[in-house]
Amino acid sequence: MENQMKRGLLDVCVLAAIKNEDSYGYQIVKDMSPYVEISESTLYPILRRLESSMMLTVRTAEHNGRLRKYYHITDAGRERLNAFREEWKELMQIYEFVTKEET
Repeated sequence: MENQMKRGLLDVCVLAAIKNEDSYGYQIVKDMSPYVEISESTLYPILRRLESSMMLTVRTAEHNGRLRKYYHITDAGRERLNAFREEWKELMQIYEFVTKEET
């Protein structure tokens, strides 16, 4: 898959992983693992990019004596998810065209 497309898909997957509740890095990887393979070393640059794009915010909280970063989706992040759903409809039409059998 083209790197730019995969990058965009991973961004949306991360947003989807936190759309219902705040989460932290390891948990996000765990939640995504049944659907897409992603490592923590791939995840953290995505989280920083989404934060700088104002699609998520970060708060720090203590957990078992250590500080943990929790990520929260913003309205801009939710808008991106909604836009992706619309884009996906178009991608599915393209897929159907490309994979249709010749007659």
